[in-house]
Amino acid sequence: FFHFFILTRIPLPDLLKCPVFCVCISLAAVELRLKNGSHRCEGRLEVKYKGQWYTVNDDMWSSEAAFVVCREMECGDVLYIPRRAHFGSGVGPILFEYIDCIGAESTLKECCFYYIQDYSKQNFFHSKDAGVVCSGLVRLVGGDGPCSGLVEVHSGEDWTLVSEGNFTFLTAQVICAELGCGKAVSFLGDMSFKESDRQMWPQEFQCKGDEPELWFCPRVGCPGGACHSRAVRVFCSVYTEVRLMKNGTSQCEGQVEMNISGRWRALCASHWNMANANVVCKQLGCGVAISAPKGAYFVEGGDQIWKARFHCSGTESFLWNCPVAALGMPDCTHGNTASVICSGNQTQVQPPCNDSVSEPAGSAAPQESAFNCSDGRQLRLVDGGGPCAGRVEIFHQGSWGTVCDDSWDLNDAHVVCRQLGCGEALNATVSAHFGEGSDPIWLDDLNCTGKESHIWKCPSQDWGQHDCRHKEDAGVICSDFLNLRMVSEDQECAGWLEVFYNGTWGSVCHSPMTPMTLSIICRQLGCGDNGAVNYSIVPREGSRLRWVDQIQCRKTDSSLWQCPSGPWQHRSCSAEEEAYLSCAGMRPKSCPAAAPCTDKEKLRLRGGDTKCSGRVEIWHDGSWGTVCDDSWNLAEAEVVCQQLGCGSALEALQKAAFGPGNGSIWLDEVKCRGTESSLWDCAIDSWGQSDCKHEEDAGVRCSGEQFWLKTRPGSNPVRGIFSLSEMLCFILGALLFLTVIILVTQLPRWRAGNRALSGFEDALNEAVYEEIDYLATMKEDLLGSTAQGTDIPAEDYDNAEEVPVPESSPASWMREGKVSPNENGMRASQTGSSLQFSGEVADLRKGEDSPWLRQEKEGDPGYDDVELNDP
Repeated sequence: FFHFFILTRIPLPDLLKCPVFCVCISLAAVELRLKNGSHRCEGRLEVKYKGQWYTVNDDMWSSEAAFVVCREMECGDVLYIPRRAHFGSGVGPILFEYIDCIGAESTLKECCFYYIQDYSKQNFFHSKDAGVVCSGLVRLVGGDGPCSGLVEVHSGEDWTLVSEGNFTFLTAQVICAELGCGKAVSFLGDMSFKESDRQMWPQEFQCKGDEPELWFCPRVGCPGGACHSRAVRVFCSVYTEVRLMKNGTSQCEGQVEMNISGRWRALCASHWNMANANVVCKQLGCGVAISAPKGAYFVEGGDQIWKARFHCSGTESFLWNCPVAALGMPDCTHGNTASVICSGNQTQVQPPCNDSVSEPAGSAAPQESAFNCSDGRQLRLVDGGGPCAGRVEIFHQGSWGTVCDDSWDLNDAHVVCRQLGCGEALNATVSAHFGEGSDPIWLDDLNCTGKESHIWKCPSQDWGQHDCRHKEDAGVICSDFLNLRMVSEDQECAGWLEVFYNGTWGSVCHSPMTPMTLSIICRQLGCGDNGAVNYSIVPREGSRLRWVDQIQCRKTDSSLWQCPSGPWQHRSCSAEEEAYLSCAGMRPKSCPAAAPCTDKEKLRLRGGDTKCSGRVEIWHDGSWGTVCDDSWNLAEAEVVCQQLGCGSALEALQKAAFGPGNGSIWLDEVKCRGTESSLWDCAIDSWGQSDCKHEEDAGVRCSGEQFWLKTRPGSNPVRGIFSLSEMLCFILGALLFLTVIILVTQLPRWRAGNRALSGFEDALNEAVYEEIDYLATMKEDLLGSTAQGTDIPAEDYDNAEEVPVPESSPASWMREGKVSPNENGMRASQTGSSLQFSGEVADLRKGEDSPWLRQEKEGDPGYDDVELNDP
């Protein structure tokens, strides 16, 4: 029984229901179809067998079988396997065979169908009809969203690029329609892919444009059996055509209308500006814009006015290439439609430029004005995260340049925001708040009144005349600037969804929050491709703005700002309806990578010439920020260097020595003793509270990485600090060092010993000679006394025995076989003295001090002190 279970791979619960056996049957004539789906590649699975269509009970349905179905129908990958009659209940008989596939089969009939006898005796209903959702034959990848990118089709095994060879706009239209992405805007060959990069689809599609899906288009093999080497990239959009309507006809002046999802709709004049107008005129081949009056060509009875706002810089080729914002836009007032008057055609000559950028004193700039020269000056905001915030840049004489922040204030910023259709200025930033630009600095010392229509009409220095550097680039934040974040104490990519609008953060309402809307939000935040709304979270306390509700994003929207929604309101919903989202990329907070992270990982140096020098940056509250140089000195720098494992601090640099940073200035007035293990242990003010600019960012230069704190990959760690090989090298080095120290310290003693030995030998020789002379004289005296018959007193001989002799242990004398100094009178004394001298010489050669050496040092003559008592 168990052997049969292993061979058949039937799930054990199903196998146990077999009364006696399960029989594998062949369904060679099987056909497939998917019913009730939104496209050909999704729906309820139905199998045709013996001329009749069957539904499949989801108890008999496996994911491997679903993969085979998608492959057989040329529908790409399996995206989802819905159950419980997700695509509605079918009719007719139900297939009671368990479909056993391994997933590699080309068709479902290659799988084994096990007829389970007991199942046929039970009453089954269509409430458990199985279904499948496949990706489809075609997809777009590598773009801003699912509606733009490289064209790929599924080969049955993997996704394969489509060649641009003989690719037509009609084929692009079919692809965009199949993907629910509106209509094709353009297509082009992608130069970044070469023939050797990836295999191309071996066929060319020859669509006529009316096919419901790419699968239905005729196909032919590529010429010569090999397709063109370049892949094709397609751009789809709900915005597909634009026209200017006057008196019912399309001309080079009139009301601006766009074809949006197949319907012509007028555009609202709110925030419509000359940059937008110029793009329309250029796109239509009507020259340049002369003016953009509001509502001048309004026609009653037209479709509802489209309220999305376009933010063109003027360089775009098509209006739909401009950034667009629809989120929270209010309904357009009646008759407030955008209009444009173009110069007529591109050959018409504009008046020459007037380089005088100041206007006559006391003149009031009109609300809408034409460009006054043909050089096409343009304005844009860069690196601010949207079209309505960033570094101010002007296109002049063929290149983009910046504006110096000398005298830069809100009046200047108001002109920029109004000119760009971004509302009013909230902040006039200085000191390259949005980063440093490049190329020319076009304007300096601007002195706008705030009423000018263009920034270059304000009084200023001549074009290109300045005394600034790019660290003084000016920027603005306008009221229409939008930003997005999630607020949570301990999580990244999960929390309360908030939008920054009109200078204030406010929450977002969760109704209805479709999967497409959640996908766009999570992708925009860099938190994965999908998410979910948490409805069980406890509402937040406190009062706050609840900006927007009824967000309904489409596949064609690449950001939340393009999604239709309700208007901006202070109270769009109740506190219980604030959206708390959890995205696929959810992770613990306060760590730039995977958590848990260490203090070292929350600190980095940027802009330096080595990895141990640069601007100090800190990870806090989900973003990197800088440290102000107030009170910044070597003590603080020492803590930073030690924390990063970069040795000791060499310099504590101020005044953005490594360039100004971006984002928040997290710390100010940091005070360290220099012994802290982490910058967080130092005395600091509140996070994010400072009176500094990025031109005051602090930096450090450290001595370098401390090699003994590192553990090489693959080594055996010892106590988590040293590897075993490093520990052995350290010990051997220490021993060698100690040996050298000992040798150096002993060298003077050896030299002193050698000098003492030499002096002692000289003194010894001299003492021996004196003793011989003395003994000879004494002998002569004794002989003389005997000859004269004079008696020698007995104590005279005893005095001779009292000659001081150096002491020596009797045991040492006996070991060496020497005669004791107490034997044989004077002979013993002489012999003992001689032996004792030789013993002391040996001791000196061992580096030991002797009584003789000590006497010599004291200036004693040694043996010369020995005297005999006179009679």
